[in-house]
Amino acid sequence: MNDHMTMPTAAHRLELVGREQLTVSGVEDVERFDETGIVMSTAAGILVVTGEDLHIGKLSLDGGELHVDGRIDSVSYEEGGGERGGFLRRLFG
Repeated sequence: MNDHMTMPTAAHRLELVGREQLTVSGVEDVERFDETGIVMSTAAGILVVTGEDLHIGKLSLDGGELHVDGRIDSVSYEEGGGERGGFLRRLFG
């Protein structure tokens, strides 16, 4: 069995309050962010958040928690993050 495919044991949770506040636990790394999108590596895979006026209010990689404020339009998981020409490339050019 390939150990590389084993899911980490860190808990992963999303909490969205309205469309203005998002809390994500199980965050391992923030790969990119700006006012229209945040791409992060989580215990469940690559998570992409899009919207407007997005701001990271709190980031604790030691605790694995991220707080986002702004107008959140979508939250989705990206499969196969290394694919050429994938969603992330279209999102961030």
